[in-house]
Amino acid sequence: MSTSISPLLTDLYQLTMLQSYLSEEMHERAAFEFFIRKLPQRRGFLLASGLDSVLSFLETLRFSEDDLKYIEKTGRFSSKLVDYLADFRFSGDVHAMPEGTVFFENEPVIRVEAPIAEAQLVETRLINLLHFQILIASKAARCVLAAKGRAILVDFGLRRAHGAEAGILAARASYMAGFDGTSTVLAEPLFGIPVFGTMAHSFVEAYNSEKDSFLGFARSNPGNTTLLIDTYDTRNGARIAVDAAKELAKEGIKVRAVRLDSGDLLELAQDTRRILDAGGCKDIQIFASGNIDEDTISDLLSRGAPINGFGVGTKMDTSADAPYLDSAYKLMEYAGRPRFKKSEGKATLPGRKQVFRIYEDGNMVRDKITIEGDRLEGTPLLVKVMEKGRRIPAECDLKKIREFAGAQMKSLPEHLRRLATIPAYPVEISAALSDLQESMEGIFSRR
Repeated sequence: MSTSISPLLTDLYQLTMLQSYLSEEMHERAAFEFFIRKLPQRRGFLLASGLDSVLSFLETLRFSEDDLKYIEKTGRFSSKLVDYLADFRFSGDVHAMPEGTVFFENEPVIRVEAPIAEAQLVETRLINLLHFQILIASKAARCVLAAKGRAILVDFGLRRAHGAEAGILAARASYMAGFDGTSTVLAEPLFGIPVFGTMAHSFVEAYNSEKDSFLGFARSNPGNTTLLIDTYDTRNGARIAVDAAKELAKEGIKVRAVRLDSGDLLELAQDTRRILDAGGCKDIQIFASGNIDEDTISDLLSRGAPINGFGVGTKMDTSADAPYLDSAYKLMEYAGRPRFKKSEGKATLPGRKQVFRIYEDGNMVRDKITIEGDRLEGTPLLVKVMEKGRRIPAECDLKKIREFAGAQMKSLPEHLRRLATIPAYPVEISAALSDLQESMEGIFSRR
């Protein structure tokens, strides 16, 4: 996705720190890492997402003439900073967990290595892009696990997403996590995501009869006919849908599904199924929407609701039960020396790091965080994805990312696939990293 937003979409302190780095001639290479300090209460795991957006942002980051004029006009900044920004190009390297990777708290998801001014400047937008997409992908993954392949899932959340960019990125993140598609039309030309749509209650209300609305919609959209049957009386709407479907069948038009958007979805789905079957419409499916999330999906399917698909909107696109992550982007190395933060409740592990994952019988059993260059048992999770400001590889294949995410979720411990958060997945600190942390604390305690 294009991230052609002005680099002035940042925090002021990024520019003031940058000015200080330049005036103090601090140009050495730095390493920053993005990670989640603590998982939200109802999250036993998170799903890496947003890397493609970050790499696009880094590759295309430029200050326009208007940006530079604004910076100069404020009077806050030196001509040296303006000149530096006029020629700014990100030249660093990036190591990251591939999108779709399951990860846990305190594990580095992305590491940025560049001259400190470059690595610092990108912090705000990088967190902005990663935080949201990880949040939504992780919520969507829970819905996918709840559905267990027994119902299709469609993102319905654009209208209540927190802005246009949030809406389109939610469509991508949820598809990556295993959703079957989205109602957001722009997601199809941008990402190749299948789009789904039905009709609104206003469409039904605009006609003098419910049946006329069904017939009119089907004849105008013969290849995409899902009828919304709860505008007035759901059960009567189901009967009218049967009558309409029989009439349309004579014209060669097939009604694919009916949609429920309110009320007791279990009871209404059961009654609707009986009405459809009794009317000879056993092949018409039932699609449900309206305040759906993983709990609703799990509850309805476990109780035998004859629902073939769910439209998941507001609760996913806002991650309603866990609307933020305790995310951070912190300096881990500068000028070849490890750095760390010891603040109470916000301490960091020093140095550039790698995560190794141990699998047994195809299931992940534990992770170990260690210093970069250490060789441990297991699969290293961070790989090089950008070198000297250019991404590796050059293109993003969303379908392959989606397949990888699916494989990752299948390898979760069984209790995490059931969305139980206890026991917590074990994440260990290696002896090498523990020794480094102890030595760094010893050095700084004497200063």
